[in-house]
Amino acid sequence: MSVILAALTSDPNLLRCELHRLQGQVLLHGDSRANAVGVGSYAQDEVLLRRYASSEALTLDSLAPPHESDALLFHAGQLPVGLSLEENTQPFRSRRWLFAHQGDGQGLEPLRAALMDALPDHLRRQVRGGTPGELLFATFLKNLRDLGRTEDPRLEAELAGRVLADTAREVARAAAQAGVARTPSLNLVATNGTLLAATRFGEPPLFCTRLEGAAECELCEVTPSTPDTQPAVSAHRRRHTVVVASHLKRSAGWVELAQGHTLAVGPDLQLHELTGV
Repeated sequence: MSVILAALTSDPNLLRCELHRLQGQVLLHGDSRANAVGVGSYAQDEVLLRRYASSEALTLDSLAPPHESDALLFHAGQLPVGLSLEENTQPFRSRRWLFAHQGDGQGLEPLRAALMDALPDHLRRQVRGGTPGELLFATFLKNLRDLGRTEDPRLEAELAGRVLADTAREVARAAAQAGVARTPSLNLVATNGTLLAATRFGEPPLFCTRLEGAAECELCEVTPSTPDTQPAVSAHRRRHTVVVASHLKRSAGWVELAQGHTLAVGPDLQLHELTGV
C-alpha cells in the first residue's frame, strides 16, 4: 500500500522543524518497496516537485524543501513495470494544486474510458500517465471547475473537502455501475498551499494530528533555557501544523479518520471533519 504524508503549517519558515518533530511518529515506507516517490512543496508563487526512484534513503529531515513553504505533500508507491517515473509519480500538480491518491487502483481500470470522457478537453490533455491517481485528480479539478472555484484563492476549506469527497463518491458510484465487484480504495489528499483536504473512502487508514507550538527545537537549538528575547523562541511558540499520514510508528496524539469522513483544514489550521460521503 502506498504512503501519504501531508502537512499545512502556520509558519512556512519552520516547516522543516515541524517535519523533524514527527521523528518516531510516522513512517515513509509501506509494506512493499516503493519505486516512485514524490514530494511537492511551495516556494512563494512556485509549486515545486521532487521525484525519487526509491524511498529507502529518505528521512523526514530530507523531505524538507530548501525554501520556506506553507504546505508539503509526500507520496511513495509502486509503479508497474513500463510506466514512466516522470509522468506517473505522485503527487500530481496542476497550477497551485497538489494531489495524491492512496489505494489499489486496479479496480479503477474499467472506469478509465468513462472518466476520461467526462473531462473537459483541457483536463483530458493533462492526463499523460497511466495511473488512476492522475485521472482522479482530473476529476477533482473538473468538479472544482464546475463550481468556478479552481483558481479561487478564497476557496473555503470545507468546500474543497466536500468536492474531494464528492469526487470519491462519484468514482465509487461509477465503479458500482460498471460492475466492479469490490469498491476501490479512494483515500485522496489535496492542497493548494493555503488549505488541506483529505478524504478516507476505503479500508486503508488515514490519521491526522495538530502539532501545537512549543519553545523547543532541536534543529534550531531552541531549548527551555533560551531567553524569551530571542525571536526564535516566540516563533516556535506561535507555530501550529496539521499533519495527515497513512502510516504511523506511534499513534499517541493521532486521530484516525473514520471511513467516509473528510478532513478540511484552512489557513486558521482548525480541523473540520465532514461526513456524508
